[in-house]
Amino acid sequence: MTKGAASQAVSGDVEVVLYTDGACSGNPGPGGWAFVLEHRSSGRTLEDSGAEGQTTNNRMELQAVIQGLSRVSRPARVHVVTDSSYVQQGATDWIYKWKARGWKRKTSSGKKPVKNQDLWERLDRIRNRHEVSFERVRGHAGHPMNERCDQLAVAAYQELKAGRL
Repeated sequence: MTKGAASQAVSGDVEVVLYTDGACSGNPGPGGWAFVLEHRSSGRTLEDSGAEGQTTNNRMELQAVIQGLSRVSRPARVHVVTDSSYVQQGATDWIYKWKARGWKRKTSSGKKPVKNQDLWERLDRIRNRHEVSFERVRGHAGHPMNERCDQLAVAAYQELKAGRL
């Protein structure tokens, strides 16, 4: 995907579709991330999820993408489907500005550090191995894979809260 490009529809040349979601109980609070990877030609899918005790929703949204992309074993055309405008806009627009400003964001009171810089840097490194596009879908609107990721993310932080993780 080129600098500043917006999301694009899933095209026929996409090899892998990565559905992601993050969830938090309180913000900050216990949170979970989840992804479903779908290999288009084989139809195989892979699901995974995890949780952190004290985090934010945005960190969990980013973690879901990072974890999913890190499971794609060889360079591929990957289409990420997320309900997070933070992830979609950050990955397709803001990240280029942040990097150009030394990982600073422009605010009315000057330049401030980018929030979640550690995760944005990881995402940037991982996605450079692939050709990645991003699409934002509306959350909690009945998209089957987005709903599945939400279920997995919520279950992950609930397991953590219950002491089973």
